[in-house]
Amino acid sequence: MALIEIKYFNSFVLKRTVARNARLTQPSDTPSPLRVWNGSFGIPKAIGGFEQSSDIYTDPTTGLELPLWIVEESRIKAGYNNTSTDYGVRAYIVEEEADAVDRFNSLIYSGIFNSRTGINQTNVFSVGEDITRSLSPSDGGIQKLYAEDTNLTIFQESKVSRALIDKDAIYSAEGGGTVTSSNLVIGAIQPYLGNYGMGNHPESFATYGYKKYFVDTYQNTVMRLDQSGLFEISNYGMDAFFRTQIGQLDSAGGKGKIIGGWDIYNKEYVLSIQPSDASLPKSTLSYDDRISGWTSFYSYVPSNIFSVRNNFYTTTGGSVYRHYSQAAQHGNFYGTRTPSSVIFVFNPSPNISKDFLTLNYEGSNGWQVDNIISSETGPGTFTSASDSVSDLSQGNPTTNPTIWSYDQGSYDNFNNVFPAALIPPINHAGFTRKENKYCSNIINSTPASEGEIIFGKQISGIKGFFTTVTMSTDNVTDVGGYKELFAVSSNFNRSNGF
Repeated sequence: MALIEIKYFNSFVLKRTVARNARLTQPSDTPSPLRVWNGSFGIPKAIGGFEQSSDIYTDPTTGLELPLWIVEESRIKAGYNNTSTDYGVRAYIVEEEADAVDRFNSLIYSGIFNSRTGINQTNVFSVGEDITRSLSPSDGGIQKLYAEDTNLTIFQESKVSRALIDKDAIYSAEGGGTVTSSNLVIGAIQPYLGNYGMGNHPESFATYGYKKYFVDTYQNTVMRLDQSGLFEISNYGMDAFFRTQIGQLDSAGGKGKIIGGWDIYNKEYVLSIQPSDASLPKSTLSYDDRISGWTSFYSYVPSNIFSVRNNFYTTTGGSVYRHYSQAAQHGNFYGTRTPSSVIFVFNPSPNISKDFLTLNYEGSNGWQVDNIISSETGPGTFTSASDSVSDLSQGNPTTNPTIWSYDQGSYDNFNNVFPAALIPPINHAGFTRKENKYCSNIINSTPASEGEIIFGKQISGIKGFFTTVTMSTDNVTDVGGYKELFAVSSNFNRSNGF
């Protein structure tokens, strides 16, 4: 009798690298043969092996040639009685019914995580503990959560609520509440007054300090949430604008975007409304709480808006842009320059008809007037958009404005025009400068109306109860430079015609 010494005993796991119904590297119409183990691994058929096969499987992703069968050892380092590999720790509990449930109006939290002590229970959801909080399903799904100090703000589609964190409230019989510490992760949930929510556009959210800004797309309003409650900031002179812009946001069968962010440099909430219909205009504008009003429209359309430290950034096309850079040109966004413009409405003595004769402004050189249009007269024998219009050249404001800027309208007696070297005396076709104030006459270019004997450039100024003036930066004076506009005024006389 001979004794054979066995150095160690081990167990093996035989695994198939591809499914039984998978195909080999053959034409797609050729079925895959039955998989058999490749005998080259060293286990003969006589002791439980398989018939040898030379089939090789080519991975369609990596292109690597792999055997159809592989053998794995189940013990560490293949040593006798060593620790065997297994599937490890299972989940906390196995549900009897593993069907997924979409609880769009509920919150759930796991166990604790403590990196200092090494405790990690983030995969523990104990069904024996009260770890869920639910809100009213009639207010829609939860769109965003925002944690602030020891409170959690919950934004639903049609409601905004707050929940206590690591504390709860005890109420007396009279309804008074007292906050007390407890072991609850999420305490009592209290809704804010008002049926306002975030719709389905959480990307409009921005925060600064204790103020939070967002858009309620169901109510077509822009909201602010602070310690006093909810306010419609879209009502500050812009309710009709937002009613139209937000109302057409998700048109043409798609979902538009509302990008919101906080401008830390100017302390403003910046909002970009981008409808899904490409034929509709996109609008980017800003709101300032210090004046309770919307301060400006911008020509850029960002994909993200955010602030870091004291810098304001936006992104587009995979690139990040820093605004208010000293090295950048003013009015230049994403490599495209757009002139800055301001619209004024002059309406002194609103109950009388007036003749507006001049236009004056205080500020930097380089401002031109694109158009001056008086109040509408309404339909009549001659239908006209306005009673009178001022347009020096009847052309495009970008090349032929109503009133030229100080440099743009400069020329000399030798027919040289700016920016050529002008020879004194220098004349001005638009604004002239007197005591550091820019002034210009308003030249009438209104077509003749019924009963008029003198009209157009034969009379001074334009006539109306009020007039609208659009001013913009020109394209020749310190392009991209810093330009200010302090005050704009107009001299007028009472009209003798009415």
